[in-house]
Amino acid sequence: MTFRESQAKPVAGIPILLLLIVALLASAWMFIVAVKVQDGPRTIAAALVAVLSLVLTPGFFIVNPNEGRVLTLFGNYRGTAKSPGLWFTNPFMHKQAVSLRVHNFETGKLKVNDARSNPVDIAAIVVWRVTDTAEAIFEVNDYTEYVHMQSESALRALASTYPYDTHGDEDISLSTHTDIVSTSLLEALTERLAKAGVEVMEARISHLAYAQEIAAAMLQRQQASAVVAARQTIVEGAVGMVQMALAQLSAEKIVDFDEERKAAMVSNLLVVLCSDRAVTPVVNTGTIHH
Repeated sequence: MTFRESQAKPVAGIPILLLLIVALLASAWMFIVAVKVQDGPRTIAAALVAVLSLVLTPGFFIVNPNEGRVLTLFGNYRGTAKSPGLWFTNPFMHKQAVSLRVHNFETGKLKVNDARSNPVDIAAIVVWRVTDTAEAIFEVNDYTEYVHMQSESALRALASTYPYDTHGDEDISLSTHTDIVSTSLLEALTERLAKAGVEVMEARISHLAYAQEIAAAMLQRQQASAVVAARQTIVEGAVGMVQMALAQLSAEKIVDFDEERKAAMVSNLLVVLCSDRAVTPVVNTGTIHH
């Protein structure tokens, strides 16, 4: 059986409270008078009124702002009261408070293997709130614990779906596509927690790093990848500059190069442009052919 939230209709509590106060005062006065005149029936009636008033007292309950009270009578769901104030209902009704406020928590740092089987440490922040009090109370044993457990489970599944980084390719990774990863986590949590009457408002990665045992090796690989990428950019720029220099020299007829000397000039220019150290120039004091 699937439970869905329904609106309870308790009675306003203040008028009933005033009525019970009056009844208790009247029964006390009647009891005192009856004892003085030794009127047994009136004494019993006064005592019964007082007992009845005390029995009705547990029927009062308070609903705070952003709170719901789930009402059950002998195991049967009778609705949820959400309007703030003092209310009165059947004194035998069980009234369980459910917070409707926005909650947030951070999962513990989980060690998970990513899509390339590299161990990573990952954690996430989840923002959620209860939207269906009946589902939250009756569909799961403890909705708060359920949210925490399912959040960690979804995070583990997500981390194993994507690699930590892309290494130059176009795949989605945990470290470079945080928006896409967070959206995927939000969708997974929304699907998992819908049965508990919980709405996930936000989910995002709060911590991501390689596990300690491979962090040093992965740092070296990242540094090497960065060096290769930088060198590639330098070479592309140097080739463009050499092409521009040769084209301009030829266009303005400053000097005519045969293939051998053109190759030598290209080699010298590439050395100058691509070197990671200062280049020491060599001054040629001879002719162009010596």
